[in-house]
This record gives sequence, structure tokens and C-alpha cells, in this order.
Amino acid sequence: MDRAFGLDIPVLLEEACRPERTALIIYDMQVGIVRQIPAEQNAVANVREVLDAARAGGFRVFFTRHMSLPNEVAGASQLRTAMAWQRVDQAEKTKPAFPRDSPQFQIVPELAPRPTEAVFDKITMSAFAGTPLDLALRDCRLDSFVIVGIALEIGIEPTVRHALDLGYLPILAVDACGWRDAAAVARTRAQLDFIGGTILTDRATVIERFRSTK
Repeated sequence: MDRAFGLDIPVLLEEACRPERTALIIYDMQVGIVRQIPAEQNAVANVREVLDAARAGGFRVFFTRHMSLPNEVAGASQLRTAMAWQRVDQAEKTKPAFPRDSPQFQIVPELAPRPTEAVFDKITMSAFAGTPLDLALRDCRLDSFVIVGIALEIGIEPTVRHALDLGYLPILAVDACGWRDAAAVARTRAQLDFIGGTILTDRATVIERFRSTK
């Protein structure tokens, strides 16, 4: 732990990752998203390992879900994004991919949230935009988080970068994050490493830390 200007400044994982200051964020592990990830990544099993360890270690857990608004109220930005992802040239041709209460919107059963855990729905890539996540973390006196889920190069990177601007210390368990585009993932890792401020690690290291705090 570094100390300067009257502040304790965590540098190492074991300094930053503690139940009283760290949460686990499970990002968008939804039925309709998981099935888009190549099976060989074992995304659900890898996230489950981290989740089990966090629960055993007494860490607070937050889930996010990506939600599609009805087209009639989605707005221009949401419709442009839908056009890009669905590869159509007119907004009228798009369909909401993850409507509330649809089967594809739900968290996969293997990771079912407990009543003691929070689930925040969002329409943005950053989990902090338009959700209570920032308020909830701060109100619990948490200033760091481990993040896992899908997809690393699409939504997790914006969440991590937004968190840095909000003053959090993100801990990214890279191999517990699913992805679609290998080149984009490589750019994401390089960019986060270049910017600094994020601890990039693997799930085995995080799991060991979660379990050692009990």
C-alpha cells in the first residue's frame, strides 16, 4: 500500500480487493448474449467460478442486464445502434433484441442472482450510465470492483473506463470475460494497459483472493 498526502493508495490486488471495499460486477450474462459467444470460451463456467468465490468470501454482488426499449420510445441513438448491430439500413427494419421480460433478456440460470444481490437494467454500454450502480457502490463505501461477463470489447471496456473517471479502481479478470472479436479484444487490453489505473488479472488470481479473505 502506497501512502501519500494523507491517503492510502492501493497498488496490488491484495490491497485493493477486500470485502469492505470491493464488489463483484457480473456484466450482461444474459441468455441471448451468452449464446452469441463461442462455446469454447466456457464463459458461463468461468464466471460461475468467480461468482462462487465472491459469495464464499462475503463480497457484494451486482448484476447488469442490457435492455432494448420498444422502438417507439428507443430514440435516435438507440435506433442507430440497433441498425449497426442488426445490419439494416432503416430504423423501421430493426427489432428490439432484448425486450424486458423476454427469455433472451434473463440472466442465465447457472448464474441466477440471489435475493441478497442486485440486478440493474441498462440501455447503455457503460454500466454506470443511467443506472443506480454508482450510488449503490458509494453508499456501501465500496471504491473498487472486480468485473467479469460479456462482452469484454463491447460493454466491459466502456464500463471500466467510465469507472476510472468516477474514481474507482477496476479489477478486470480477463479470462472470465467473453468476447466476439479477437482483434478488438487485443486492442482493448492494450488500451487499458496503456491508460493505467486498472488491475488486469485472471480469474484464478481473483478467486484465490476472494477465498483468502474469509
